[in-house]
Amino acid sequence: MTWLVRQRAQWGQASVEKMLGALPVVAGFCSRLRVRELVDAACPVRDVAELTHGQVIEVLVANRLTSPAPLVHVRDWARAWAVGEAFGVDPELLNDDRIGRALDAIAPHLEQLAGSVGLAAIEAFGLDVARLHWDMTSISLHGDYEQAEPAFATPRFGHPKDRRPDLKQIQAGIAVAADGAIPVLHRAYDGAAGEVGQVIGAMQGLQKLAGPQRMLMIGDSKLISYANLAAMSAAGVAFIAPASKQYVGAAALAGQKIDDAARVDYVAARDERKSADRRGAWHVREDDTMTLAGPRKKDPILTLRRIFVHSSARAQAAACARAKKLDRARDDLARLERGLGTRHYPTEQAVADRLAAIGRDRRVSTYLTARTGTDPATGKPTLTWQFDQNAIDAEAAADGWYALLTNLPPGAADAGQVLRHYKGQEAVERRYQAFKGPLAVTSLYLKNNRRIHALITVICLALLIFCLIERQARQALADRGETKVNGLYAGRPAVPTGRLILDALAGIRLIPGTGQSPPTIPQPTDLQLDLLDLLDIDPRDLR
Repeated sequence: MTWLVRQRAQWGQASVEKMLGALPVVAGFCSRLRVRELVDAACPVRDVAELTHGQVIEVLVANRLTSPAPLVHVRDWARAWAVGEAFGVDPELLNDDRIGRALDAIAPHLEQLAGSVGLAAIEAFGLDVARLHWDMTSISLHGDYEQAEPAFATPRFGHPKDRRPDLKQIQAGIAVAADGAIPVLHRAYDGAAGEVGQVIGAMQGLQKLAGPQRMLMIGDSKLISYANLAAMSAAGVAFIAPASKQYVGAAALAGQKIDDAARVDYVAARDERKSADRRGAWHVREDDTMTLAGPRKKDPILTLRRIFVHSSARAQAAACARAKKLDRARDDLARLERGLGTRHYPTEQAVADRLAAIGRDRRVSTYLTARTGTDPATGKPTLTWQFDQNAIDAEAAADGWYALLTNLPPGAADAGQVLRHYKGQEAVERRYQAFKGPLAVTSLYLKNNRRIHALITVICLALLIFCLIERQARQALADRGETKVNGLYAGRPAVPTGRLILDALAGIRLIPGTGQSPPTIPQPTDLQLDLLDLLDIDPRDLR
């Protein structure tokens, strides 16, 4: 039956309920990581202080994981959420000035805090850190930051991953353990810092976490330089990374034959639900050892294993991209031909300039051959052009091929295992998606770069807990012999992710206590109770 008469609501008493959501989960994981304790040990406050810096940092981590807000709005969020009950913090004390002072206080101790919390995570959750994946990304900023403090990451213009060259940026690097894709180490860098130059410092930080065991460090092509590889070899660190064209040229890739390579038993995550005939295929061929000389004569020669890899998906993507750019270039050239002698292209020089622009913008200069001239009878410019099929075929021969370099001995990993280790690098990209998405790290604007540097650590702590929640839920399911949680995604079973878990718990409410009456939590749903059980959290155990 439809409502044909407008209903008039009545004013009522203000609701006493607060949002509880995943706050007990965040508080429990913060306790296991000793976040408050480690921050307060590094940055003690006076006895008369109403809040410690550790309490403020815990609340900021919780805000990022439940309802990310600009710092100026954190107090309003804390009032609406049960921050007082879950963390023992009076929301009225969380003004932006107090939060800013906490960020200022931890800023000189960020490397120490990152290492200490990383070690706590390894110990508390039994993480295996023998294999670690390293990568860097950029974070765009709003503001000029002309008076940046030199002791902290400095906002600068660079090469932003979000394609915002008009904004200054800070760069962040994270190292993800293969065990559960847990980010155990993070660093912040200047906006213009070169990725190659940060590898040795990251490696040394990871060695402290890994301890005496032999560590395998995996990264992208920025990992490869003589200085980096020599430092890793001297430190007893194994590595795997793809070689850029500076080290393995296109001619070497084009000379590879798939018939000489062995197929690897590997299925990409994006292909898991596809039928076997539609999945990408990977082949590997181990070449002779490769040597790398240093810039000085006295530098020792490094001997590396070189493994050529062919990806059918990568080959198909390269062929499609080339076909598209050729089609677009043909359209541009056809328009140019039609416009010869018009006001747009009245002279031979104008035609030559346009040809150069087409070759550059469409990236077809290597196989576009053209000849311009002037018709003596009409004085109009002339044009003949063609694509060099031999050049196209030469480029196509390298489609799908790339080379991996490693110092792992064959007995530790054959060519196929080296590839499987390297493919775990997608875990870093997946974590950066959470870093910039659910945790609301898009464009930042803070008072100074000192606070930006500190806030990146806060967000990385939130990312660490985000990933540990996911790992623990999956491990608890595995103990049951299961892989999915019933009703987790749109009422259907789903593999738990950090985002799905936090979303499912978001609806939990709390009714504050009055007088001698304790706080009350309305009965959670079966799904919420199941998730809390997997995470070993009782939301009734408040601080």
